[in-house]
Amino acid sequence: MSSSVHEVQPAMARKVTVSRDSLIVDLRDGRTIVVPLSWYPRLLHGTQPERKRWRLIGRGAGVHWPDLDEDVSVQGLLAGHASSESLSSLRKWLKSRAVLKKGSRRTRSSSKGRV
Repeated sequence: MSSSVHEVQPAMARKVTVSRDSLIVDLRDGRTIVVPLSWYPRLLHGTQPERKRWRLIGRGAGVHWPDLDEDVSVQGLLAGHASSESLSSLRKWLKSRAVLKKGSRRTRSSSKGRV
C-alpha cells in the first residue's frame, strides 16, 4: 500500500476588509474568515481610514494596522482567538487617542484666522 505525503501549507491572508461590524479576511486558498469586529477593540474604535490602512505581515501569516498598532494572525483567527489585550491596556490606548484628537483640534482652531 502506498501513501502520499502531503505537506500542510499554513493558511495565508490575501485581502482584508473591515466592515462596520466584522473583520473579513480572504485567504489564498479560497476560504474567507469572518469574525465579529468586537473581538478586536482597536479595530472597533478605529476610524474608517485607519481600518482601511493595513498590510500583510509574514507573507500573509498576519495583518498589521499601523495607525491602530494592531496585529492579527491568520492562525489566531482560524483558532477563534479574539484579542488578548488587557482592559487596562485598551483604556490607556483609548485615552492616548482622545488626547491626540484634542491636541489636533486645538492646533486647527488656534491656527484659524492667522496668516
